[in-house]
Amino acid sequence: MKMYILIKEDTPDKLVPVITAHASLACFRKFEHNENMQKWINGIFKKVVCVVSEKEFENAKMESENIVLTESSLENKEVCIAFVPRDEYSKMFKFFRMWTPQDNL
Repeated sequence: MKMYILIKEDTPDKLVPVITAHASLACFRKFEHNENMQKWINGIFKKVVCVVSEKEFENAKMESENIVLTESSLENKEVCIAFVPRDEYSKMFKFFRMWTPQDNL
């Protein structure tokens, strides 16, 4: 069981660690009574952070049980989506790239 966190590819690397930390907490708070969330939080709570294009981001927003986060320092632009943990995600998640920093923090 994993929580996927998707970050837009144009988000500055120096903001990603804080944004993803906020995303996992916001997702937990929004869905804390969800059965899958309870199973995840009381077990080994794995998280996967992926980088996505604008199109992938928009498509992912159509998936169920998610929370979209904005960033105030980027004029409240949508930058991240976190999903309620689950055992299986739709096929598109298999094609997302893992996030790795591209510049110096």
